[in-house]
Amino acid sequence: MSAATADPRVAAGGRVDSGEEMGALETIRLGLRHSPELREGLGVTLLLAVLASAGQVVVPITVQQTLDRGLGAPGGPDLRFTVLLGLAALVAVLVTGLASYGMTSRLFRTAESGLATLRTKAFRHVHDLPVLTQNTERRGALVARVTSDVDQVSQFLVFGGLLFVVSVGQVLVATIVMAVYSWQLTLVVWLCFAPLFASLRYFQRKLSDAYGTVRRQVGALLSAVSEPVVGAGVVRAYAVQDRTQQRIDEAVERFQAASTRAQGFTAFSFSLGGVSGGLANAGVIVVGVLLGFGGDISAGEVLAFAFLVSLFVGPVQMGTQILTDAQNAIAGWRRVLGILETPADLVDPGEAGVELPRGPIAVRFEDVGFAYPGGPPVLRGIDLELAPGSRIAVVGETGSGKSTIAKLLTRLMDPTTGRVLLDGLDVREIRQASLRRSVVLVPQEGFLFDDTIAANLAYGRLDATEAELRAAADELGLGDWLAGLPHGLATRVGQRGEALSAGERQLVALWRAQLADPDLLVLDEATSAVDPALEMRIGRALDSLMRGRTSVTIAHRLSTAEQADEVVVVDRGEVVQRGPHAELARQAGTAYARLHASWVAQQSGRGADRAVASAGTLDA
Repeated sequence: MSAATADPRVAAGGRVDSGEEMGALETIRLGLRHSPELREGLGVTLLLAVLASAGQVVVPITVQQTLDRGLGAPGGPDLRFTVLLGLAALVAVLVTGLASYGMTSRLFRTAESGLATLRTKAFRHVHDLPVLTQNTERRGALVARVTSDVDQVSQFLVFGGLLFVVSVGQVLVATIVMAVYSWQLTLVVWLCFAPLFASLRYFQRKLSDAYGTVRRQVGALLSAVSEPVVGAGVVRAYAVQDRTQQRIDEAVERFQAASTRAQGFTAFSFSLGGVSGGLANAGVIVVGVLLGFGGDISAGEVLAFAFLVSLFVGPVQMGTQILTDAQNAIAGWRRVLGILETPADLVDPGEAGVELPRGPIAVRFEDVGFAYPGGPPVLRGIDLELAPGSRIAVVGETGSGKSTIAKLLTRLMDPTTGRVLLDGLDVREIRQASLRRSVVLVPQEGFLFDDTIAANLAYGRLDATEAELRAAADELGLGDWLAGLPHGLATRVGQRGEALSAGERQLVALWRAQLADPDLLVLDEATSAVDPALEMRIGRALDSLMRGRTSVTIAHRLSTAEQADEVVVVDRGEVVQRGPHAELARQAGTAYARLHASWVAQQSGRGADRAVASAGTLDA
């Protein structure tokens, strides 16, 4: 069974698991495992945090000592003690500032380094995910996981994490010093904040759920916006601007509702922190005055305690905002980890793998079966052997499984059962670099990146020189087409190649395959998007391209099958016939005979239509 079906982290339909079942601690643990840089030098950073936090109590202690032992000394003001105390406080403040700077810079460097690793891993892992997963997960959602979700983690670790470390240290130090001055007033402060501390767990759960929804809506919003941008031509052609705008508006409204709900919990918890702080200040003043009248505390200690309460209240109130940022960040972290923890079914064996020998490749399918997760079998018991150097056409009705054969052959997917062998080697045991060097797929619609023609051709062979690019064009008969382009190889193709026609995009895809010089060429009817005038020229070029190497063509038109050495007929997931075109066409009542008769009738109808159109033109 494939990894995609066996692992519970992959939801039905192949979608990436969001990771939302993970708790906060498990999320952090997994996050640190995937970003080990976050742990580097943590001990030194925490030491600097302790110094920065301890320095916050220097001023309250200085004020107390100045009042009680400097200005309020029994024999009158002790100026020498006061000056020395002030100098000591100045040194302590400078040390605190340096410690705070060191801690901040270290946190920033480690956080950005760790998250760069996380972002890179997530991006690379997206390419290793099952093809079904990539097709079922909305593109905007995948992009959001690698971009905005990681950004949320980054903002928290750089800013929220800094405040959290300082705030926790500050609360602890303030509590210790307050207890030294007066355990009674310390108890008053903690009692005032007890309701807030007791409710933190409740707010943590609510905020976690709320911000998990927010992060999902961010992905949905990106998808809702990006799809109409990419498909702007279709939107305008069918005049569905209003419907498209409605979908975007609904996505915006869902995001707004989720964000408003999450911020509502944040506002309530922050207000509760403010009420607790007000009660603590009032309680310290009232109880402090009573203790002062009883002689249990000095005026300097009461004043110092007031400063210490501020040092306690500020971080606690800030903690509510940190809690919000933390839940938002952890929700995003879970989504990124959901990608990384989704098993990749196309695992590269790396150094443990084997190299494919160069030269025409022999292909063998051994009892190959394939089924999508939760679906019926697409292929069943495929046993097929293709001789090296042969030209094979795979034909069949739509949904018969012929394109799945191409994906298994090029290892875009792995079989559920059985093995696909190239030169006797299981494709799962071949190093990806070797496999991609020897096996090239030219899809029905060649994808081009928003760059020049030369840059797109470089994907076929990165070290190709301009002379080699032009030589490959001449071999395919594309020299005159290249000469007619406005800037030659420097012509920009636009986003998704839209500055070129569909046929021209396919020319570049074939040109790219020629540069790659594969030993096994898999064509998903690569000339289907080319106009008749170009088709004949490319047909001749393909004849040269296929010579000396194994080629498998997923044929949608039987004119391609006529030119193949052998035709493999696929019907309902099984190979039902194989042999030369002429021999199969004579076998009446078979699947291929029906396909061929239907294709001949279709071509005859098109020929008649063209004749009528031509006659009409002559009559006119």
